[in-house]
Amino acid sequence: MSISDVLNPSDIAAALRDCQAPDSFNHKKFFQLTGMSKKSSSQVKEIFQFLDNDQSGFIEEDELKFFLQRFDSGARVLTPAETKALMAAADHDGDGKIGADEFQQMVHS
Repeated sequence: MSISDVLNPSDIAAALRDCQAPDSFNHKKFFQLTGMSKKSSSQVKEIFQFLDNDQSGFIEEDELKFFLQRFDSGARVLTPAETKALMAAADHDGDGKIGADEFQQMVHS
């Protein structure tokens, strides 16, 4: 599976262009620009599986900093502040990792 099986490559490119500058990443805007916020829960969970690089069932902070690179290998790494903000937006149970349900809730919030 490729992320472009679920999301339009031109939408991904536009979203990545929008947050090229360090500390410009806004997860809500990114989800809107990529079209993720309009996808079904099951489609968002498919995207989650692609983002869960080690297939642990969770996205941990060290995976999260490479979030944009999972959409395009040439994309930048998230800054520490962006990584922490994204984790805080999704980690509802405070365990330091994002599960598929937490990710889906964040995308659709």
